[in-house]
Amino acid sequence: MIDALKEEWIVNKVGGRFKLSALIQKRMVALNSGARPLVDLKTKFPMEIVIQEILQNKIHLDAENNVRMTGELPRGPIEFDLSAL
Repeated sequence: MIDALKEEWIVNKVGGRFKLSALIQKRMVALNSGARPLVDLKTKFPMEIVIQEILQNKIHLDAENNVRMTGELPRGPIEFDLSAL
């Protein structure tokens, strides 16, 4: 078992046990489907890669519980309020 999962601070970092579980599961599906790891880690276990990505603030869940990479723009069109100009 990965030691970081035994600690309460990783649960708090993500926003709760449900969010941590959802983030791990969704990211592991992406990695197993061919997504590139966001960390340089020599391991055969996707779970270790996901935990390192969380610890290094590379991934998070957005408001709709979708996995987002740090610095990634939201999907969809960007709306501007031009009435203030």
